Amino acid sequence: VQLQASGGGLVQAGGSLRLSCVASGRTFSRLAMGWFRQAPGKEREFVAGIKRYSTTYYADSVKGRFTISRDNAENTVYLQMSSLRPEDTAVYYCAADSDYPADVYYGMDYWGKGTLVTVSS
Repeated sequence: VQLQASGGGLVQAGGSLRLSCVASGRTFSRLAMGWFRQAPGKEREFVAGIKRYSTTYYADSVKGRFTISRDNAENTVYLQMSSLRPEDTAVYYCAADSDYPADVYYGMDYWGKGTLVTVSS
């Protein structure tokens, strides 16, 4: 599976961004997808995940602010980020799990290159 993320950039605190990730190489509808992030000096952490039947999962730190969704016709997963905070600054990675049942927290098999999100205060 090849994953290509896009949509990162610089935004002021309180603003919004939408990340996109296009997948290829497998039947997208069978994949569980996720977003992870890694801030400078910190370990990579789970942000959000969505399973093949669109069950969603979120880290507590982003609940109510971020929304993950998928478009199986476009082979794309999205992360809509609102009310952004400086602590959301990180490189965001798209990931995929081809197993069933999937583990969106620890079971990702494939990773894309990240896209940088910078939130200024």
